[in-house]
Amino acid sequence: MYPPSRKDFISLTLSDPHSHSYNNGKHRRQSCWRKWKQLSRLQRSLILFLLALLLIFGLLSYPSITKQWGGLADREDWLELNDRELKAIPPGVKPVLGPVADKAPVPVARPHVGPAVGPAVGPAVGPAVGPAVGPAVGPAVGPAVGPAVGPDAVAEPRGPNTPILAKPPTKKKTFPNKRGPPSLQKDGNVSDTVGGEKQEQEVVQDGGGGDEDKEKKLVSWRGAMIEADQATEPPPSPNEKEAAAPPANPADTVPLEVSTGKVDRLEAVRDAFRHAWKGYKDFAWGHDELKPISKSFGEWFGLGLTLIDSLDTMWIMGLKEEFEEAKTWVEKELTFNKNVDVNLFETTIRVLGGLLSTYHLTGDQLFLDKAKDLGSRLMPAFKTPSKIPFSDVNIGKGTAHPPRWTSDSTLAEVTSIQLEFRELSRLTQEPQYQEVVNEVMKLVHKLPGKHDGLVPMFINTNSGQFTHKGVFTLGARADSYYEYLLKQWLQGGKTEDDLLEDYLQAVEGVRKHLVKQTGPSRLTFVGELSHNRFNPKMDHLVCFLPGTLALGAHNNLSGDHMDLAVQLMETCHQMYTQMETGLSPEIAHFSLQASDGRDVVVKPADRHNLLRPETVESLFYMYRFTKDTKYRDWGWEILQSFNKYTKVSGGGYTSINNVRDPVNPGPRDKMESFFLGETLKYLYLLLSDDVELLSLDKYVFNTEAHPLPIWPSPPK
Repeated sequence: MYPPSRKDFISLTLSDPHSHSYNNGKHRRQSCWRKWKQLSRLQRSLILFLLALLLIFGLLSYPSITKQWGGLADREDWLELNDRELKAIPPGVKPVLGPVADKAPVPVARPHVGPAVGPAVGPAVGPAVGPAVGPAVGPAVGPAVGPAVGPDAVAEPRGPNTPILAKPPTKKKTFPNKRGPPSLQKDGNVSDTVGGEKQEQEVVQDGGGGDEDKEKKLVSWRGAMIEADQATEPPPSPNEKEAAAPPANPADTVPLEVSTGKVDRLEAVRDAFRHAWKGYKDFAWGHDELKPISKSFGEWFGLGLTLIDSLDTMWIMGLKEEFEEAKTWVEKELTFNKNVDVNLFETTIRVLGGLLSTYHLTGDQLFLDKAKDLGSRLMPAFKTPSKIPFSDVNIGKGTAHPPRWTSDSTLAEVTSIQLEFRELSRLTQEPQYQEVVNEVMKLVHKLPGKHDGLVPMFINTNSGQFTHKGVFTLGARADSYYEYLLKQWLQGGKTEDDLLEDYLQAVEGVRKHLVKQTGPSRLTFVGELSHNRFNPKMDHLVCFLPGTLALGAHNNLSGDHMDLAVQLMETCHQMYTQMETGLSPEIAHFSLQASDGRDVVVKPADRHNLLRPETVESLFYMYRFTKDTKYRDWGWEILQSFNKYTKVSGGGYTSINNVRDPVNPGPRDKMESFFLGETLKYLYLLLSDDVELLSLDKYVFNTEAHPLPIWPSPPK
């Protein structure tokens, strides 16, 4: 029997014999209502007024709340475009990528305001009323406020092949890529690891800015300025793998404008260079490489690699204003008197080669003086027991050493510096430069361990012998050895028979051991040999070979070389066209079985594109020697793909992670110096109607596309 009614209610739970529970929560809710009714009209009005005031305050402060939540440290650094403006997307929300319809907003998931309003109301009302009113009002207000002020519906993305007219440039916020310094090795297959010293962070103050650029703290990663509220993760240690870059957004690129008239292809290449140079000038001036996504720079040797690599390209393209700006930097800022270890090979082909070629094109003594200074500082690398140079040299201290992990040098590195050092001797009349590099070629010429002209990838600087024998490739670590055999022979006036002998023997070894055809379409490719086991793997680097073979055939070598060049050129073209982005992967594997569906197979780790030049290099040679316009068309298609998937609207081009995904190719936030020094230069020469522009009967290009003159033949 229930007790008589009382003024105050208490909560009781009674159990029957069948374990059915009873709770008087209904009466408890009625008690809350009675308490509300017991308040005076003034009190109730005051409470309602406070609730309304809090609700209005919540609505007004919603944008700032969401802006703060947008910068939480645990969000992933994904990027999405809204009318060409990057916005952050928190975890759990699938990014909508690709070109977005005009004026269609892209949603950004935001937390509801309601749960925050509810708890805030309770304490304001008072201990008695708060627990009752707060929980009731909070959840109700939150869902109502969220959708009311949230973004509109998701815009329907366009297909990847839909052309987009370029829009006028708009001011954009900087969203950095949360990655450590990328690996800068040009010819390594594994390009996803981080090297170098641990990064130090500095906090500085940016005093500039308008409404969007008010004073913000910046974080410096080896000089790369990044907004502090975006750099929410500590820099990775040298042993950590590079973090995945934010997904690429094709809409962030600025494709070539659709024109009803004839497109000026040559001017389009100039425009591409200007755009790349703009990014470098704005965000990386005087530094080695541009990071176009984070609008910062990467430092390798601190020698202005991109600027020097681009000097002769600007001169060839007639970009005199840009050239003069760069020349002023070389004259006033470039110094080699610094305590820094540089890679002998990379510094020779990019900096020494760039200075020498610019001297020849301009006749300006400044560039030869700089080249001589650098060449003398690189000479300590050759002070080894075997006369095979060390890979690294300190140009300030005058010391040299092999890599920390081995006493070996890669064969490509020690045999692809000859063109530059030989030319330096010819210009300065100082024979020591040519002597040291000629000695390397003499040693390699007579070394045991070759396989029908094919050479192993490593050579020991102490013993002077090949190491890791039995592995043969025309890709990374060996590629330019074969290229420089022919080009040294041409440079010297076709007088050095040992070089020609080694080249011809190597081509026959390639045909005998490495050339195969795919099963589905009978594409000819060059694989690798590892202890007599064939691997149908071909680096994009190998696409230098069609051009080199064609160059040899043009100089009266076997006509079979040109036949092979034509076949390999088709394969390199297919490495682009069979990819969804129209861009080649770094490494391709080929199907040998006719039952396989595709000729080109790409493993996930090999799907990146680094803006490499080898295919357009060979297209240039093939067009010069055959006049077949299809090679021009292929190069034009490649430029269009670069513009569509790698061009960054703020300036510059970026390498990408996935050539198989046109919706999300994934920028790597890095523009290699060779994109301006080689890729765009070869595209310009390919599309130019001036066949005498750097005639291949007068110039030989080093492996970084820097033209050096062919020496006049000595009198017989």
